[in-house]
Amino acid sequence: MEIRWLKTFIVCAKFENFRQASEELFLTQPAITKHIKRLEEHLNVQLFERRGKAVFLTSAGHTFLSYAKDFIATYEQGIDFFESWKQGYNRKLTIATAPQIASSFLPRLLREFINSHPDIEVIVDVVNSYEVGEAISGGKADLGLSRMTPIQTNVKSEPIHEEPVILVGPNEWEGSLRNEQHALSHFRLITHNHPDYWDSLLNEVKKHYPRIRTMTVNQVEVTKKFIENNLGVSYLPFSMVKDDLKKNILSEIESDQISPPVSVTYLVTKVETNEVKSFTEFIKKYLLED
Repeated sequence: MEIRWLKTFIVCAKFENFRQASEELFLTQPAITKHIKRLEEHLNVQLFERRGKAVFLTSAGHTFLSYAKDFIATYEQGIDFFESWKQGYNRKLTIATAPQIASSFLPRLLREFINSHPDIEVIVDVVNSYEVGEAISGGKADLGLSRMTPIQTNVKSEPIHEEPVILVGPNEWEGSLRNEQHALSHFRLITHNHPDYWDSLLNEVKKHYPRIRTMTVNQVEVTKKFIENNLGVSYLPFSMVKDDLKKNILSEIESDQISPPVSVTYLVTKVETNEVKSFTEFIKKYLLED
């Protein structure tokens, strides 16, 4: 029995359609038919009932499907483990992280963590903050870094870092124009690029600047490009713009009537493995010293 026969069977069972299976697997339909026939001959049982061009799982096919999926999952897990072993790893840590964190302090932190823990293979899954809790809850990741508290009740969440949020505009403005009143009276406010603070912040802005024009952009990196090209201003976490301020790409606008919020980073966990414990201790110490 060959692995490819099982993979073909699982996809055919998913669609109950050999043509769709061939498209997903990038195989010809005759190749699909051949794989299924060989598997049926090996098992000495009919897995699909053919009615004209349509195919349907038989009772034997339904029964065998769960075993085939388990077999492939175990096989792929073993291959992944062996590949990690060949690279010198004997432990693994999967981190689900929000994009804002992945593109700010996480690269520098990971470089130091990997240097001090060379036996741990680190896998980073970048998802939006709303999905971090789900990834930890469902076992898809060992540890999460999010900008908001998760709604899942079977995970633990703790704030590990706070940073200021600042009003940012294009660097080309003259110094006299770099003030809150000018920015919010003459330019669009780019909003909802952070999952946590915008609703309350926008309410406060509208109290003081009721005629404010807004533009929703849900990605920080895109927001920064829009600001750079004079499309508006925005309130962003300091770590997200620190390098842009140093390079004179963006500029900080002094706040007057608006009290900017803080941006909080949350550590999300479910099971405290040794790898999770090592990373938790490391990130807390790193952020304390940063």
